[in-house]
Amino acid sequence: MQIVPHPHPALRFRSVPVVRIDDALRKIVREMFELMYAAEGIGLAANQVGLPYRLFILNLTADPEESDQEHVFINPEITQRKGNQEAEEGCLSLPKLYHQVRRADEVTVEAYDIDGTGFEVTVKDLASRAVQHELDHLDGVLFIDRLTEAGKREVAPKVLDFETAFRQGQASGSIPSDAELQAELHRLVTLQS
Repeated sequence: MQIVPHPHPALRFRSVPVVRIDDALRKIVREMFELMYAAEGIGLAANQVGLPYRLFILNLTADPEESDQEHVFINPEITQRKGNQEAEEGCLSLPKLYHQVRRADEVTVEAYDIDGTGFEVTVKDLASRAVQHELDHLDGVLFIDRLTEAGKREVAPKVLDFETAFRQGQASGSIPSDAELQAELHRLVTLQS
């Protein structure tokens, strides 16, 4: 398992609901936390590791020693949004690219935890931003899609660098073709049905 870079097709794939919470899923979640910590991130969505499932993880401290701050959101849904805020965001699938993004200041989210227990939580500030960012991933939306037109123009050269590197990897054979990657995503979807 690895964090996939933009423009990997998984990042634009609308994830499907998780239908089973079992030891295999718990293993995936543990590996996701390890990858997230290694990349010094605070959140990671399943499709960022090439899995088209509606789940993401958060630890706003980015510190593996603070495991009590680890949160798993399975089949999350935002039920309420309030206010707005603008702050800098980045993404582990677009490393070292940052820009200001406007989002709701407070959200209420319903989800299931890794034990299959449903919960509802209302979060503000950074936690709200992280939940919205990761939930966007599950819908195939990247933070760069949320930028103003001026912001999109500003980041376009760096985004193009990611795309060029990815296509060069495909041309060299080190990265499978988009068709092969899409086929794998569809195969993984059938495993959830």
